[in-house]
Formats: sequence, structure tokens, C-alpha cells
Amino acid sequence: AETEKLRANVEEQLSRLLQQLQDCEDMKADLDEDEYESTKAETIQQLREFEASLQKMMSGNMTLVSALGSVRLAIQGAVSNAFKTPEVIKLFANRQPAQLRLRFEQLKQDLRLKKVSTEAYNAQAVEVLAALKRLGDELSEEERAFLQQHMTQNMADFESASSDIQGAAILSAASSQVK
Repeated sequence: AETEKLRANVEEQLSRLLQQLQDCEDMKADLDEDEYESTKAETIQQLREFEASLQKMMSGNMTLVSALGSVRLAIQGAVSNAFKTPEVIKLFANRQPAQLRLRFEQLKQDLRLKKVSTEAYNAQAVEVLAALKRLGDELSEEERAFLQQHMTQNMADFESASSDIQGAAILSAASSQVK
């Protein structure tokens, strides 16, 4: 019960920070450049501080490692600029592959209807597919090829970081068993 309450609070805090990031992006046109940059930088700094506190929580409690691991990955994705779309970060953090699949289908339809440029489609599709892959969702051969072809360095760094977090979780579990 205590772990569940903590997980809910963590998810709520992440959701608030991601909404703040989304609001910043939505209001970009209404803010002057300095105001936009400082607001975004402040939010990213809050995400970094949040990630650090999560790391401390996860270091001693294995039940929290798995529960908070995806939240930490989502924070790293936001901070590293691997993800540009707060909506995708939120769906990833909340482990919602079905919603990510719907988002991907909507993106394909938007491209066909010319509601988004090819460049915007490619960037967002990579985010969605990378998130689905990290959540263990099976990608088609076509999706894997698309991801490989369009993956940015930030997204590759995110892939690497997510592997590091999983490795750290395994090491943490092993060290807690040794003690």
C-alpha cells in the first residue's frame, strides 16, 4: 500500500512537470524568447532534481526499482531532448503502449491528410516507436527499419541510457541480495 501510494505520487509529480513542459511549448508563440527559454530550462532543471530524488528512492527498494524505472526513463528522455513531444513522454511514463499505438496511427493519418509535414511525422514517429520498443511492444519489420533509418543521436543516447537504467536495476537487485 505504501509503495503504491508513493508510485502514485511520483506519477502525479511527473505528470505535473510534463504538463508544465507542454504548456511551455503551447505558449511559445505568446512568450518572448528569454521567457520561453528560462521557463523551459527551469522545468528541465526540476525534472533533473526529480530524477535525482527517484534515484535515491530506488537505490534501496527493489519493488520501487521496477515501479519507478519507467518514470525515470521518461524523465531522462525529456531532459536529454530525445523526446520533443510531452504527450509521448507521458504515455511512456504511464506505460501505455496501446495509447502510443493509437498516437502512431493518428500520426500516419495526419501525414496522409497533410496535417503534418514529413519532417514532423518522422520526428514524432521515431519518438513513439522508440517508446513502444522500450516498453517491450513488438515492432513490425517496417517499423524497426523506419526507426533505424530516422533515429537521432538524442534518441540513440536515450536507448543507451534506458539500457543503463535496466542494468543498474539488476545490479541494485544483486547487491541487495548479497548484503
